[in-house]
Order: sequence, then C-alpha cells, then structure tokens
Amino acid sequence: MPSCLAYFADWTLIENRGRSGGIIFFISNLIAPLFAILFGMFNLITNSIFFTSWRAIGLITFFVSPEEKIVSETKNNASFMSILREKSFLLYFVAWLMFCLIDSFERPILEPFFGDFFYLILMIGPIIGSLSAFIAGLLSDWIGRKRVVLYGFATLGIGYGIISLAPATMISWYFYLAIDSITTGILWVTFVLILWGDLSEYGAREKYYAIGGFPYFLTYIVQLLSAPYVMLIPETSVFSIAAFFLFLAVLPLLYAPETLPEKKIELRRLRSYVEKAKEVKEKREGKV
Repeated sequence: MPSCLAYFADWTLIENRGRSGGIIFFISNLIAPLFAILFGMFNLITNSIFFTSWRAIGLITFFVSPEEKIVSETKNNASFMSILREKSFLLYFVAWLMFCLIDSFERPILEPFFGDFFYLILMIGPIIGSLSAFIAGLLSDWIGRKRVVLYGFATLGIGYGIISLAPATMISWYFYLAIDSITTGILWVTFVLILWGDLSEYGAREKYYAIGGFPYFLTYIVQLLSAPYVMLIPETSVFSIAAFFLFLAVLPLLYAPETLPEKKIELRRLRSYVEKAKEVKEKREGKV
C-alpha cells in the first residue's frame, strides 16, 4: 500500500495532486459498493477471474511510464526516525492520529445510539464523502492543504457539538450525517493521498506513507480494547468528549506549515484573475 501511494505521489505534480487524489477517491469510493453488490450475484470462480484480471491490469500500470517524467532521480534515504523528527510531518501526524483515535472510540456507540438510522449513515455517508473528497481535492490545490484540513476539523467539531446538545432530535441526526460524511471525505483525501506526498521527496515517500497510514490500522486495535469501557460512558457525553479532543487536534495544525508552495497558490489566483479579466473585456467589446 505505501508503494502504491508513493507511486501516485511520484507521478503527480504538487499543484495538481489534490485534484488527482480527489478524482481517485471519488471514483474508487463510489465503485466499491457497486462491486460489492455485483460480487454477491456471482459465484466464487467468476469473482476470482475478475479479481485476477483486475490485479493484472493494476500491475501493468507500474511498467507504463508517462511521456514526461516529473520527478527527480535523486534518491532520498531518510530513516523512519528522521521522518518522525521532522516538525512539519509530526504536527500533521499528531492531528491525524487524534482524529483516528476519536473515530475509533465513538464507533462502538454509534450503532446502538442511532439504531436503524445508523444503516442510513452507512448507505448515504460514502456518497456524500466521495463528493466531499472530490471538492476537497480541488480546494486543496486552490487555497492550500492546511486550510482545507482546518475546515474539516472545525466542521466535525461543530457536528459533534450540535448532536451533544440535541441528541434526541432527527434534525441533529441528519446534520451529523452530513457533517460526518463531508469531513470524512476531506480528511481522508488529504491525509491518505496528498499530505505525505507533499512533505516527502522522491525515494523516501514509501516511508512517509507507511508512517502516515499507521494510525488507521492502530485504531482498530484500540477500538477492540477500548470498546467495553467506552460503552460505559453515557451516549450524549461521548460526543461532547469527541468535540473537546477535536479542538485539541486542531492546535498542532495551527503551527503546521502549508505544504503547497505559496507561489503555486498565487500563480493559480493570478491565472484566474487574468481569465476573468479577459471574459469582462470580451463582454465589453461584444456590447460595443
């Protein structure tokens, strides 16, 4: 998995990495439920043939080189410890770890709390999250990664705060459904696909993605160990606690640097301004 993600970062320009990641996340997240339904309609042999063909096509792409190589041939032999000592990486990593831990702590209580509404979250959530990831990818190339991540954490904190204040109303439940799905799309596309590629250099990206992906797998172990104790906490208090720790998770992000070069952001804004100026000029000339 880190090798595939490093391959993605190696062959995408930093100013277009958000858009590419958003498109990949959007397509894969929407296709996965469709495949799950189709696989249930066929037998094991048919599904095995399909998976074998799919894996073969995926492996072929590793031997196909684009016409213009956009990465440096210089290898970076950074160690795992040196990566963890990088301030910029550590600040984003701590925020991502806290989000994964908060998500794992609340999972055991969501299904009994929402009841049948929980299955609506499972069905509609991925669709909203896919659209959110696509939009977040575009915005991260436009206004920068840091702002998009901050908006995601702040929005999720608001969602937890509202449902903790009005846990018995359907309006707050639907609001939580929308906010949680939107935020999940934002944070997944930025932390899984974009940020570690921005912070790393060619030759060391596998290690960055390996460390960056570690919280996702760690939280499943934490969830299994903590579930019996989390169930003892009142349901309404869980969301308040989650909102508080999300506020703490934002603090490292305030000191984290923007990973998208400022020149790229200003150049994109300048291009947009020039295009708008041309449109205004053409409209005026057409009237004349």
